[in-house]
Amino acid sequence: MFKLPIGVDINNLIDDLRFFSWEASDILLHYSKRLKNQEYSKEIIKTKSKLEPVTIADIEVNDLIIKRINKNYKEVAWNILSEENVKTGDDIFVANSQWIWILDPLDGTKDFIQGTENYAMHLALNYDKKPYIGLVLIPEKGELWITDSKDTWCEKKDGSIRKASCKDQKTLQEMTIVTSKNHKNPTLNKLINKVRFSKVNVMGSIGCKIASIIRGESDIYISLSLPGKSFPRDWDFAAPEAILRAAGGAITNVDNEELSYGKASYKQDGIIIASSNKQTHQEICLQIKEIIMKNDLYNFDS
Repeated sequence: MFKLPIGVDINNLIDDLRFFSWEASDILLHYSKRLKNQEYSKEIIKTKSKLEPVTIADIEVNDLIIKRINKNYKEVAWNILSEENVKTGDDIFVANSQWIWILDPLDGTKDFIQGTENYAMHLALNYDKKPYIGLVLIPEKGELWITDSKDTWCEKKDGSIRKASCKDQKTLQEMTIVTSKNHKNPTLNKLINKVRFSKVNVMGSIGCKIASIIRGESDIYISLSLPGKSFPRDWDFAAPEAILRAAGGAITNVDNEELSYGKASYKQDGIIIASSNKQTHQEICLQIKEIIMKNDLYNFDS
């Protein structure tokens, strides 16, 4: 059962998080616009690593969100786990609280650099290693997806609000799968071909993918990490899981087990499936695993 620290009001917290998020949106849109000018791009991209690039936007949003939470809630005993601080080694994270904020200031950095709309900010509050409060900000669409752990809604920058709900029940072959633009995975491509999904949508950012499921544009997302290859981490999934679950969808591993947060290196590896309907999710997972095993696509013992 989810509960907030003593003295924290859920409505006031959500209002603060909304304000922080729209501040972050202004930063991301500012640098997104400047990146279109080659003269400024060299100043904005801070590392030359093609695998894990970092930009000034990552750093400024990271610093903004951490500063705002710490300033507004200085008496509250919660921790903040941030992708950027882990990446740069600026902070040795020690979890000493039941409540942990998990922040990805810029999910989809490659897409951000490439000038697509498919990047997002993720912020989630985990309680006992499970995300409950979650925000996924998609600046280019002017969308802020929010859950208070009970409901999910989308707030536009003009203040308009649309409640979200995942209801469609489809067979596996009727589903539209959303898959990655920059993370090419031949094993996943083979699985997609074997299933024969109705349609394939391609975009960056796990947050953007999950939002596409809640909007009804897609029905399923599969993250398939191969041994020795890159894998997603806690900050990639915490906020997207929170908003999808509260909207009526589900995210689990292929065995329909809940994701576990706080593992070594914050790994979310293996096969993770997000789908639009929690009622049919278990059966969808079972069918996918059967197809994988029948066609020897993945070694579950590795």
